[in-house]
Amino acid sequence: MRYVPVLDSNNKPLMPTTIRRSMNLIDKSRAIYFWKNGIFCIKMLDRDSGIKQEIAVGVDPGSKREGYTIKSNKHTYLNIQSKAVDWVKEKVADRTIMRRNRRNRKCPRRVCRANRLVNTNRLPPSTRARWNAKLRILNFLDKIFPISVVVVEDIAAMTKKGMKKWNVSFSPLEVGKKWFYEQVRSKWHLELRRGWETKMIRDVLNLKKSSNKLAENWNAHCVDSWCLAFDVVGGTKINRDMLLLNPLNKNKRKLHHQVPIKGARKSYNTPTDIFKGALVRFRDRLFLANGNGVGRNGIRLVHMDNKQARRSVVSWKLQVINEYNKWGFSYA
Repeated sequence: MRYVPVLDSNNKPLMPTTIRRSMNLIDKSRAIYFWKNGIFCIKMLDRDSGIKQEIAVGVDPGSKREGYTIKSNKHTYLNIQSKAVDWVKEKVADRTIMRRNRRNRKCPRRVCRANRLVNTNRLPPSTRARWNAKLRILNFLDKIFPISVVVVEDIAAMTKKGMKKWNVSFSPLEVGKKWFYEQVRSKWHLELRRGWETKMIRDVLNLKKSSNKLAENWNAHCVDSWCLAFDVVGGTKINRDMLLLNPLNKNKRKLHHQVPIKGARKSYNTPTDIFKGALVRFRDRLFLANGNGVGRNGIRLVHMDNKQARRSVVSWKLQVINEYNKWGFSYA
């Protein structure tokens, strides 16, 4: 990252600064540093206010990948490419099968509670998870950047001819984005742009978009999020450094690994005080703690993309960076 987020003494975000200036502030004991979900930040000890410029966040939603850009008129502070949360639908289906299997066993079962009844105003779990992930990222960015406006590309759902009710209310995409827009308006000023407007901005600035939507480069999604933020605050200075976010798909309350077994259940938690999903440092590299490893105090480590890195590492060899990590991250 070229710019470092700055907080005042009351933990309120100020305008970001350069890495060199942040190091000078730390050396002079005017600030202390900390990590916030993989982002290096500093906190001022002798300031409780400051002048803030207009900062916009451009959001480019997508089915597999999403782009975010934090930008002011003079600088582009951060580009983020995040994976979309697309595994909830399969998990809900597995949960339904497991629940029905339990009801067929010869054992007592509880009566269905009132909150299990159908709620017509309730969002489907997969839709809520997908749009709530975008809201979590915005809330996280709002804690380290003084965000004043959020610009979102208003994606259109597939319409059905002669089905006006479906087109307006019952499409999962329409229902999800309507809920998302209401949540954003409650905290920030929201502006919407259509897809053709984003393309027009790209053409005026002579920027090209990659046809490979899964590519981990700035031209895949962040080019659109940058154009959305540019349309509000202006400034043609482009920073192509990018942070890659991977929402963690944690296992929760699986019944005997989905297969009933006799005896003690295998634990999903770590055997020590290190929380599952914690960001840890091992041999000058960053990993995520992912439950039990081999041995009494062994912890299994995975990379930021949830692929296994180490089967078992003892806890005293690990340095905890962030106990409650929500995303796996890397830089590109």
